This record gives sequence, structure tokens and C-alpha cells, in this order.
Amino acid sequence: MLTSLTVSNIVLIERLTLSFDGGLTVLTGETGAGKSILLDALGLALGSRAEFRLIREGADAAHVSAVFHPPRDHPVWDRLAETDIPRDDELILRRRLKSDGKSSASINDVPVSAALLREIGDTLVEIQGQFEGRGLLDTSTHITLLDRAAGHADILEKLRSGWDNWLQAQRNLAQAKRDLEKARAEEEWLRDAVEQLDLLAPHTGEEDELSAERERLSNVGRIGESLSVADDALFGDSGAQTSLGRALAALEKTAPLAGGILDDAKAALERADAELSEAGAAIGGAGHALESDPARLQTVDDRLHELRQQARKHDCTPDELVDTHARLAASLAGIEDSAGALAALADNERQWRDYYRKIADVVAANRIKAAAVLDKAVGAELPPLKLDGATFSTAITDLPPEQFGPLGTQQVRFEASTNKGMKSGPIDRIASGGELARFLLALKVSLEGDEAPRTLIFDEVDSGVGGAVAAAVGERLARLGKSTQALVVTHSPQVAAKGDTHMKIAKTATDSGVISGTEALDTDARTEEIARMLAGEEITAEARAAALALLES
Repeated sequence: MLTSLTVSNIVLIERLTLSFDGGLTVLTGETGAGKSILLDALGLALGSRAEFRLIREGADAAHVSAVFHPPRDHPVWDRLAETDIPRDDELILRRRLKSDGKSSASINDVPVSAALLREIGDTLVEIQGQFEGRGLLDTSTHITLLDRAAGHADILEKLRSGWDNWLQAQRNLAQAKRDLEKARAEEEWLRDAVEQLDLLAPHTGEEDELSAERERLSNVGRIGESLSVADDALFGDSGAQTSLGRALAALEKTAPLAGGILDDAKAALERADAELSEAGAAIGGAGHALESDPARLQTVDDRLHELRQQARKHDCTPDELVDTHARLAASLAGIEDSAGALAALADNERQWRDYYRKIADVVAANRIKAAAVLDKAVGAELPPLKLDGATFSTAITDLPPEQFGPLGTQQVRFEASTNKGMKSGPIDRIASGGELARFLLALKVSLEGDEAPRTLIFDEVDSGVGGAVAAAVGERLARLGKSTQALVVTHSPQVAAKGDTHMKIAKTATDSGVISGTEALDTDARTEEIARMLAGEEITAEARAAALALLES
């Protein structure tokens, strides 16, 4: 619900703050008093196109702010959450126009684009009259109004869910096809790479092992020479083993005479003799190993070269070849198994398509039934609104598959004929502003409830009518006011008398120029205003009596 509107420096309005209640609020005033200016200002706060001509002469900037208190379950809160605008008890829409041609918008003091401001404004307010692209002029709202008449919100939710899942399934299938096409283009290279790695059979740490072996094999001569020198030093005619033998023999002869003091020395020499024997065996084994495979160096060199060449080919280290081998083998296996995976994705896409089409058919049937009921109900409302020669119909057409969407497979457009014998056409092209407002009024009273209640604004819905027709307009507006907030700009006393709240807009001459102001009327002032609307400038006793009669009725 709109609770307040603050306007500054908009044409004739210097500074104005209005508070609004629920029910039906009527705004009256003489022609040129500023009623349209007030609606223009509200339109700015709701995201209408910036019109810099609206800035008051002599002012640097114009400001408008509209405060709303939507119910906690209103969908506007979910949309704002998507844009990271914090939730609060109230919703403040602001718009500022500067004389240098710049404009800005905000919601709850968070800067937003004019497009988002308009989107949010359209969820809060429904305007019919001179606002281009809003109300029935916005044909995208027609399908929403018909769905409201059908009352199938739960099925629509299934339809949206089915569409989202079908769309995702289509994307998954398309991506899998692209991946497969790319993989198949590389399949020959991939197969060759896997076969080469299969033959190579690398293992982690192999490069270090081979490098160490190559170092050893490259120095066989030096190592053999060292072994020969060591062997001669240990086991030659004057080597360590011969000297150790003489020392051990000497101790063995005298040990029995020493009373045990030579035992430790003798034991140490015996251990040394055993270690020398082990050293001799090790030297012999090392020498044998050096001589066992003279071609081993070439084998090691070839293996190292192949490992490093494959690593360069796959842009990795030799130790990473094991993982690379596994990954490429898995990719190759994936290509070979792709037919089954692709079939599963295609089957999933087909299932969601069939589900979507099934739910869409149910929605389509509901819309056809609801359209017949709605057309009849609106048709019954037209004669009392001085549209007795008019017709209203709901045109439902099937969309081509490429235009399917979350709302289904149909396009909905309201059509009308405003005169008997005239061919029906799109309502936004056939009807004038006042007629559109009355068509919307007929629609609104024909629909039961509103899942996301919006403030309804009618600009001169009573244009060109009077008497009983104006009274019929007023009665229907009053009915709407019982279930939702409605504002109407009117020149009709019959309509004005039906309001729960009455505001008068008037111009006043001041030192700074002519300004427009608005005031809420009490009972007496309201009687005078309706009498003025009946009688003109000179209010008679008869006009006051007629005004009282209208108010009492």
C-alpha cells in the first residue's frame, strides 16, 4: 500500500507531502490545478521515463519519494533480495532529476537503475490512464491477468519449474555434444599418446633412479681403478690383511702368558679380520657388477631420453607422467563410452520436454476456460460504464517452439471493439485513455482477489461520462476500494462522493509564483468541493443539497 508521497520542485509543486490510507482515495480540483502533475511526479518515483521539463523553473533539481508498506509475503521482497537490497518495514522509492540532465534512482537508499525502479514500481502500483506502456497498454500483463482469473498458481509453479529443468537439460546435452565433438577431433592424437605411454610404462621416481645409475656407469673406469687400488692395499703381498695376520699370530702366541690382558686386543684383531673379508667380498661384487652389462649405459641413456621427451610433449615432469597417463586413458575411455552418456542426457532432456509440454497443455486448457468466463464477466460490466456498444475478448494464440517460456506455449492479448459493428483489435490500439481505464475497471471488478495486491490508480476513468454512468463508475471503484487501495483522479461528483478519502488539488499565487497544493478534506469541505463540481464557481444551496445527497447515498 502507498502510504506517503513527497514531491519537491515539480512544475507547479514547490513542496508537498501527502499521506494515504487504504480504500478509495479521490483527487479533485479545477482543470489545470495540478492533478496530472501529481501523477507525473508519482510516475517518476515508479520508474517512468525522466522528463526534465518537469523540473520547476528556477530550481536546480526535482525530488520525488514514494513510501510503501507491502505485505510481508509480497513477491516484491523476493525480487529485492535478488538485488541485495536489505528488507525493511517499509519500501522507499526515490527519484531525483537535475537541471544538468542527470537523474538518479534509489530503493531504500540503495542506488538502482531506472529499469529496476520501474520493475519494482510495476509490482506495487497498477496505473491506467495517460501513462504510456503501463496498465492495459503493457500487453505483457494480459497473460498475468488471465492466469489470475484461472486461479491456477500451483500449476503455473510446476510449469515454471518444468521449464527451468528442461532448459538446464538442453544446456547439459548441448555442452556434452560440444565436449564430445572436441574430444573426437583429438581422438587420434589421444589414442597415440596413450599407446606410447602404455609402452613406456613410467613409474614415479624413475628419473632420479636412472640419473644415479647413469652417473655410476659413466665412471666405470675410475671406479674400477679405485677398486683395484683398494683390493691391492687390503690383500696384496704387503697389504693390510697380511699385516693383520702377522699381528694376530703374534698375539695368539703370547696371549696364554699374559693372563688375559691381551684378550680384548686379540678379539678386536679377529673382528678386523672378519671386516676385511667382508670388504674384500664387497669390492669383488662391485667389480663384478661393473663388468656384468657393458651395454647398460646406452640403455639407461635411451630410457632417460624417452621419459624426458614424453614429459615435454605433455608439458609435465617425468614424475607426473603416471598421472598424465591415467588422465589421458580416462579421456579416451570417456570418448568410447560417450554414446551411452549422451543417450542418457538426451533421454533426460526428452523427459523434461514432455513434462513441460504436458503441464503447458493443462495451463492452456485452463486459460481457454478462464477466458470464456472472464470475457462474459467483463462484457456484463461494460454497459453500465458507457461502453454498451463495446465488446471485450481474450485472444489466445500458440507460440512457435522457439518462443516457449516459463509462462507456457501461448500468447495472450486482450482485444476490444469500442463501437457496435467495429472489428475487434488489440485493446491498447483500439481504446482511448479514458476507455482503457474503464476497461481496466471492468476487468478488476470481474477478477476475484489478487495474489500480489497492488495500488490501483485511475486517471480520469470517468472521462466523457456523467450521470448514471459516472455513478456506476463510482460504485465499482468503491467496490475495489474494499479489497485494495485505489486512487482516482476525477471530475465527476458522483465518483468523488464514493471515496473513503477526498483530496483537493488547487493552485495558489505566492510571492515566488503560482504553486499547486493538495489538502485532505473534512466532511464540510468535502461537501463544498462536490457542490462546486456540481454547480461551478457559484455554489448554490441546491448544489450543496445535491452534494449531501450524493455523500449520503
